[in-house]
Amino acid sequence: MKRKKRRFCSCKRQGEMAVAALVALPQGDALKKHRVRLPTVLLAVRQSVRPAVTGEQRGIKNPAKQTACGTALLCGIVLKRGRPMKKMWLQVAALVWMSFILGCSEFLVVGILSDIAASLQIPVTQAGDLVTVFALVYALVTPLVTTLLGRYRRYTALLVLTVLFILGNLLSFFSSSYGSLLASRILTAVVSGPMISLGFTFVDEMVPPEKRAKAVSYVFSGFSIASVLGVPAGTWISVHAGWRYSFLTIVVLRLAVLALLAVLLPRTGALPQAKGKAGNLQILRDRRIQIGVLLPLFSAAGFYVFYTYLRPILMTSLHYPASAVSTVLFLYGLTSIASNLLSGVLAEKGGLRRMPWVFLLQAVLFLVLQLFLHSQMGGTVEILLLGVTMYLLNAPIQLHFFAVAETDYPGSMVLASSFNSIFFNFGISLGSFVGGLLVSGAGLSSVGYGSAGFALLTVGLLVWLNQLNRQHRAAA
Repeated sequence: MKRKKRRFCSCKRQGEMAVAALVALPQGDALKKHRVRLPTVLLAVRQSVRPAVTGEQRGIKNPAKQTACGTALLCGIVLKRGRPMKKMWLQVAALVWMSFILGCSEFLVVGILSDIAASLQIPVTQAGDLVTVFALVYALVTPLVTTLLGRYRRYTALLVLTVLFILGNLLSFFSSSYGSLLASRILTAVVSGPMISLGFTFVDEMVPPEKRAKAVSYVFSGFSIASVLGVPAGTWISVHAGWRYSFLTIVVLRLAVLALLAVLLPRTGALPQAKGKAGNLQILRDRRIQIGVLLPLFSAAGFYVFYTYLRPILMTSLHYPASAVSTVLFLYGLTSIASNLLSGVLAEKGGLRRMPWVFLLQAVLFLVLQLFLHSQMGGTVEILLLGVTMYLLNAPIQLHFFAVAETDYPGSMVLASSFNSIFFNFGISLGSFVGGLLVSGAGLSSVGYGSAGFALLTVGLLVWLNQLNRQHRAAA
């Protein structure tokens, strides 16, 4: 037994030397020279926690070299393809499916308001309060719940929230009065925000840095796909089977998501807790966060000044018949999906440093919007171009929040992952309110100017945030 221990120690020292040499080699040369096998990774893990188990005992030729290569794999030096990467993208796909269902649940009521109002014998305006209350509860409660969840295992917390989400939509299915339906929507809103926040922390953990921007943009795209495909499908179900069956469909789909998350996600524990009286809220004192959260707020406000009145613009200003409006809105939805995917590309190639130019372009498009409102073709192209710019901030700002939390506030990762969705929802409310004031005072043609003002404000904030980031890097 003693002899085996000495042999392991010798192999371990040789392995450490081989790791040092391996790190200095180009990735391709290292892989070709050492012919690393995937089981080597498991060997490296087991040897790190069970030192009595040697390479010779497992029948592996040249364990020192294999252990070195396994350690290098774990550090992300060699491994680029193979089963771990395939599993990673399956995990990301499960999170995209989760965000799609969350988006369907959030946006569904917009498409079935008339059916709900007729069934429950209430005014359509009262049914519309379901949308307003959902958004407010989502924005206000999410930071509180995510702060509380920071001390629990994320894997368990996400599964519990998913069960509550299913329960909320099941209650919507069985609702026989406006009060019970409102209560079920409040429960659904309470858990929806924390779920997507926890989902983003899994992305940050599972995906290597060089692929993280793309993964984040994929998860965000689930919401866009929900608005393009999920909401029309829910409306169709409501028309043909009743609005309650739209919620039942979400329950069935969510059960499938629950199974996928339970099988695919890592059994992740709680994040380290922040110390001090402020706890996880310490991150809110950071100026980079204070400026950062204003970006999704004002960018969403600027866009929803315009987007809230997109249907009236299409019908009144561009003179589209009602039958053609759905087609244009579908095309617009496709551009919003493209916008989410392009946000990942931007995050990989400059991130926030390029965003001032993006919002300058958006401001110009909004300023000239009035010039194209009298041309159906020109106005349609203008609107579709605006759709491409709608979500370009998503991935860069989400990665910014991740970076600040990982480096300086690791105990606030779950809270940091929720900032984008929280303040985006506040921005929707602000933009809709400002848009209503502009339309009632100056007509539909004025929404472009209001949107441009918010876009230019976002440009100024981006310049300020980029300057803060440069100063922080220089001081580090």
